[in-house]
Amino acid sequence: MAHYLLSVLTPTEGEPPSDTEMQEIMGRVAQLQQDMQDAGVWVFSGGLEAPDTATVLRRSGDDVLVTDGPFVELKEYVGGLTIIDAPDLDAALAWGRRSTDAVGLPIEVRPFHWTP
Repeated sequence: MAHYLLSVLTPTEGEPPSDTEMQEIMGRVAQLQQDMQDAGVWVFSGGLEAPDTATVLRRSGDDVLVTDGPFVELKEYVGGLTIIDAPDLDAALAWGRRSTDAVGLPIEVRPFHWTP
């Protein structure tokens, strides 16, 4: 088995979902997470606040500079993530397809190197 990161790519422009739409999305996400747990592939999941809540630390010579907000201008950002333990990339992509159906946004699937 290998670990994969399923990242939710959230656009920075456009209208966010209404409260009702968000409840429907979260219901689908909860069902997907339960399906992942039942299949034994789910490791953990979480959501991230918007990029404007970020603090960036960057080395500058012997100092570390601290700035608010994202490092670069973004058209999309990682809004949430799930780590799964799947037998291969094809299996991870199948969960990625289900994830994009659940949230209605693009999902990036990448190998995730992790030692528990």
